[in-house]
Amino acid sequence: MGVQTEASEAAPWISCPECRELVYSKRLARDLGVCPACGAYSRLDASQRVAQLVDAGSVVPFEPPVTVEDPIGFADSLPYRDRLRNARERTGADEAVTCVTASVTNHPVIVAVMDFRFLGGSLGVGVGERIVRACETALRTRTPLLLITASGGARMQEGAFALMQMAKTSQAMAELDEAGILTLSLVTNPTYGGVAASFATLTDVILAESGARIGFAGPRVIRQTIQQELPPGFQSAEFMQAKGFVDAVVPRPALRPVLGGLLGMVRPDGAPAATKATRLIRDPAELPERDPWEVVRLARHGDRPTTLDYVYQLLDDFQELKGDRLSGDCPAIVGGIGRLDGRPIVLIGHQKGHDTAERVSRNFGMALPEGYRKAARLMRLAEKLGLPVVTLVDTPGAHPGIEAEERGQAWAIAENLRLMSGLKVPIVSVITGEGGSGGALALATADRVLAFSNAVYSVISPEGCAAILWKDQAEAPRAAAALRLDARELLRHGIVDAVLPEPRGGAHENPAGAAETLRAALGATLPELTRLNPRELVERRRRRFRRYGIEDARNT
Repeated sequence: MGVQTEASEAAPWISCPECRELVYSKRLARDLGVCPACGAYSRLDASQRVAQLVDAGSVVPFEPPVTVEDPIGFADSLPYRDRLRNARERTGADEAVTCVTASVTNHPVIVAVMDFRFLGGSLGVGVGERIVRACETALRTRTPLLLITASGGARMQEGAFALMQMAKTSQAMAELDEAGILTLSLVTNPTYGGVAASFATLTDVILAESGARIGFAGPRVIRQTIQQELPPGFQSAEFMQAKGFVDAVVPRPALRPVLGGLLGMVRPDGAPAATKATRLIRDPAELPERDPWEVVRLARHGDRPTTLDYVYQLLDDFQELKGDRLSGDCPAIVGGIGRLDGRPIVLIGHQKGHDTAERVSRNFGMALPEGYRKAARLMRLAEKLGLPVVTLVDTPGAHPGIEAEERGQAWAIAENLRLMSGLKVPIVSVITGEGGSGGALALATADRVLAFSNAVYSVISPEGCAAILWKDQAEAPRAAAALRLDARELLRHGIVDAVLPEPRGGAHENPAGAAETLRAALGATLPELTRLNPRELVERRRRRFRRYGIEDARNT
């Protein structure tokens, strides 16, 4: 779909197949193959992709491997060997994938880019071998891998040999996971069949171009099989992102900086920058006694800084990552990779929003199971890459709806508790507002748990407690006092390790100051944890939670 840029070499003006507007070919080239009239994306060949995305002068092509050309002696109206020869003559490429060593914004990367012009970008022995060699080079040199896919599926003319390439390439991707090598994919239009069902969707981060079609079976096959009309946008990049399978749909002009930012997360730029010192409060006597209900109201204040407010103040090169790779993306939890004073981290947090529309769209910060599964996916990515995890907690609790129960809310929360208890990288959790029940704990099973001075953390909301025990929600202030949920009490009982000061009237009175306080607190806390080896981290974290209820947590 889209404008075919090959025509630009033959004619100064070409017609966009989508909107039928005439487009000046040189302008189309300047616009990276995007129609200026309707925004349709052209289908690029491998050399065009490489030229657009990597640093000039950095490309070193791989030597083409020797593979069996025609493993089953296939012929239809034309012998397969003749089809291969014709494809090579027409495209100037030797196969449907080109592999190079290169760099993107000065970050080294191994790139495998597919070319749909070559037999529909089909996956055969030659493609599979090249993808595996790209993986092996990435493994040997410990260099990130970038896959750029465009394919109609497996190559029929190679029979079961083509099918085996799905397992072969998936196995190579697994070895990169085991070695902790970052893998990225850019899914372009179309990516179907054996490619989509193997290496294209096994990467740590999946980016897609707008409108790219992604799936196992193509829409024509699906319609013929089930005899049903497909929903609007079915299998588009945007559709698949909403279903939890794509991290981000990125405009073509933004691809290079986004890829560069992600690649930079595996190569810290020197030591983390020094931050302004802040005094974390560790003695509950230093905190004034407050009316717990007043603190609850401040913790819930609509203008209180959200996770994304803190992200935009604290992190450089932040790339939000979406989806649980299973069923959907939950907007009540946001997360991604960014740099905190030069240190790459994974940050995950509840997102309530500020105005009514955003709060409704984000379920008031009450996550669905896919939100917790997304958080788990990002934590596993952090462990793979050796990055610390920071979580920001601000939720009334997990979403209490029918759909949440149908999709396994309890299972999702339990899995996060188990995962975090054994995660082999540092975890710092900060209660920034409300810490409600298991929905909060699912992001707060951490090495260090901090809280802002107007935050609350409890097994249940005051209203819920009052309704159950006093049979009257009006008794919520009384319940708030009984639950000992304010920062002073949390610190006294060792539920949190330290408290971050904020204005008595709340962090919303000085959001920039709250962000700097958080920056300083993380700057003081992360270094002491990153010095510990993974085994010691896990042992200490498990001891932390093991002791609750059998001894004074503050004195152990």
